[in-house]
Amino acid sequence: MIRYLPYLFAGLLFGFTLVKAEAVSWYRIQEMFHFQSFHMFGILFSAIATGFISIQIIRRIGQRHSLDGKPIEIPVKAPGKINYLAGGLTFGIGWGVIGLCPGPIFAMVGTGSVGALVVLAGALHGTWLYGAFKSRLPH
Repeated sequence: MIRYLPYLFAGLLFGFTLVKAEAVSWYRIQEMFHFQSFHMFGILFSAIATGFISIQIIRRIGQRHSLDGKPIEIPVKAPGKINYLAGGLTFGIGWGVIGLCPGPIFAMVGTGSVGALVVLAGALHGTWLYGAFKSRLPH
């Protein structure tokens, strides 16, 4: 269990950062969807840049391993427009309706938001449904 402590601390730091950056604020998210503020776009663009740089570093350093000793492999995604479009629309509609994406759900639960518990239950149910019907869906 101790070997998972770095992940716990990274998650706590991530959640704390989301709350302090107001990325869990429904009002900030609505400002973004109404193009009234650059705040959330700045957070998203910095996350994209961080992810891109991190992947490039992992690829250039060479073989790295996870905590359980398995090699970290970043597969090249197959091109596809329909799957990415459908997934993006589903994610965007859910984000717009609920006002939270998956990361902030956990941060809001950590702050004691009862409404976020309902959203988390719905997200977990949706994940379960996907797993149940995955073999019948186009991939």
